[in-house]
Amino acid sequence: MLQKYIGDKAFYGRVSAIALPIIVQNLITNFVSLLDNIMVGQLSDAQISAVSIANNNLLFIFTLCLFGGAAGAGIFTAQFHGSGNTEGIRHAFRFKILICLGITLLGCGIFLGFSEPLISLYLQGEGDPVQAAETLEYGRQYIFIMLLGMLPFAMTNVYASTLRECGHPTVPMVAGLVATAVNMFFNYILIFGKLGAPAMGVTGAATATVIARYVEFLFVFFWTHKNVDKNPYVPGLYRSFYIPKSLLKSIAVRGLPLLINEGLWSLGMALLNQCYSFYSLDVVPALSISTTIYNLSAVVFRSLGNTVGIITGQMLGAKHSNEEIRSDNTKMTVLCIASGVVFAGIAAALSVAFPAIYNTTDSVRLLSTQLILISAITMPLQAYIFPVYFTLRAGGRTVETFLFDCGSIWALSIPAAFILTRLTGLHITVIFSLCQCVDILKCFIGYRMIKKGDWIQNLTVK
Repeated sequence: MLQKYIGDKAFYGRVSAIALPIIVQNLITNFVSLLDNIMVGQLSDAQISAVSIANNNLLFIFTLCLFGGAAGAGIFTAQFHGSGNTEGIRHAFRFKILICLGITLLGCGIFLGFSEPLISLYLQGEGDPVQAAETLEYGRQYIFIMLLGMLPFAMTNVYASTLRECGHPTVPMVAGLVATAVNMFFNYILIFGKLGAPAMGVTGAATATVIARYVEFLFVFFWTHKNVDKNPYVPGLYRSFYIPKSLLKSIAVRGLPLLINEGLWSLGMALLNQCYSFYSLDVVPALSISTTIYNLSAVVFRSLGNTVGIITGQMLGAKHSNEEIRSDNTKMTVLCIASGVVFAGIAAALSVAFPAIYNTTDSVRLLSTQLILISAITMPLQAYIFPVYFTLRAGGRTVETFLFDCGSIWALSIPAAFILTRLTGLHITVIFSLCQCVDILKCFIGYRMIKKGDWIQNLTVK
């Protein structure tokens, strides 16, 4: 029984080689978000809310669309790497560039034209109208500056995802470390006005992030192109953007559901938060605080979920036996769940101390604590959902991935939150808890889909 769920030393060494750099990079990214949140949290509720609405809702949709756009090609990249097909990796890389550039142009157009009405959607709850007006203006300024960092962020996603899929996860990790140091340095200077710089508040936080994103992109770009021996797909990469029609069709067929999934899922989360915000203006900063500590606590199992997808994809491309693929997948999934249990306990232990860091009202702190505790209870469920999602994706079952990931939030969570916040007198914590319970159903569905086994397929074989 133990051998079925627990691997040997060699197994965990193989998993760690990919997982640890991803964990470190994601930890860095979320730690930067934490510092941004805490620094801005020393200013005012209006500025906390502005950054939360922009980052956790609106820009979050753009970020997830980028990940979804590159994910379809990433399925093939991992399997091409497993089979040693350099030309295939080059074609998949080109696809990532084209789709991510298209998403970036579309995102910039939407935010330039509709940032104010989009921010206003989160300012409908009961509260001070002066605070709502300030939040709108801060949010608008923040988004306009962040638009300057969209292009390097998109290209970093292209390079970093390919490097991970081809067995070089340490490089994006180091790039993230460098970008973090840059972001922290300029955050301190520009938010609070140190070393002779003006105190810019939320616009300073946005400016620091943009600078860090350019630094991160330049790091991964130059490393990739200087180390051709480790990245044999680089020569001729930009000579043309030719992609064979058969491969282009295969990537599009597999990738379109993932792009739609990430777009609709992130949009669904944004709408869910908008429903919560209808309860009162206090919900927006409380959600920002609870989401920050949740994201930091979830770094390990989310990164392990990503690792499940990479290793499973490489094993599929290398034509490992079905039994071996299933066995390793099960052990990695158990590792994800175990990490979810551990970090759920850590999040619960910090539920009171963490909100106390912020310069906000007692009511916001109390609500933050309650939301953190609810999220901690459901964290082990999320820790199972992530490896299920990445396993289905690695095997090219992208339509099933779409239905699994998006179906529950659009069919159940959003309608429930909309009705409960507008037509009942239930407290927001009760509403939040009921919507989180949808993850129980997702776990049962995910178990059945993995057990079925039709995700075990080699996509590189014609």
